[in-house]
Amino acid sequence: MIQFTDVVKSYEQGNRALNGVSMQIEDGEFCFLVGPSGSGKSTIIKLITGELRPTSGAVHVNGYSLERIRKREIPYLRRTVGTVFQDYRLIDKMTVYQNVAFAMRVVGAKEKEIKERVPYVLELVGLENKMNRHPNEMSGGEQQRLAIARALVNNPSTIIADEPTGNLDPERAFEIMALLQEINNLGTTMLVVTHAKNLVNVFHKRVIAINDGLVVSDAEEGYGNEDE
Repeated sequence: MIQFTDVVKSYEQGNRALNGVSMQIEDGEFCFLVGPSGSGKSTIIKLITGELRPTSGAVHVNGYSLERIRKREIPYLRRTVGTVFQDYRLIDKMTVYQNVAFAMRVVGAKEKEIKERVPYVLELVGLENKMNRHPNEMSGGEQQRLAIARALVNNPSTIIADEPTGNLDPERAFEIMALLQEINNLGTTMLVVTHAKNLVNVFHKRVIAINDGLVVSDAEEGYGNEDE
């Protein structure tokens, strides 16, 4: 579960990114986070992953209290939260298989586990026939699928996808969103940060809208009339 209670985040320069955000995302939920550039979406992601701490208020993520988490606990928090980025962040010199396996080795997985888990996850995202390819030999949609596989391989309870379709054409974007929905159907909590109004409205999920560091709407489905 992700829970923000009256969260304020101010940066050293004095500007305030969040002005008292309260929201709760339940285990297994699929939720879109929308809002214009500079509204506070990136700060929310960084608070969830432990990159930042709130100035005041409380942030709870998968059993961890982020306002008082110890530094040594942050890697354990991050094992529960997989992150998918718009720019993929793949390792070009590694193959598809190696990119995903590397994510398991970082957390100390045994080779036997890696050999069992990686092919399963690659099949889940439709890349089972691309294991020996390198990222630069793949389309943007395939690279994003690989990024999703890497985020998923350590079996996190939550995935955050930050503008996962921003670099894709509409058809590939729809496919990626459908894949995220499929993963959510398997029980993984999904938080998708996006500007893609058309996709938000097609998939009919809960939408939390942020503006000027505040939650301005929280609707069961649809982007509403929020400006980009």
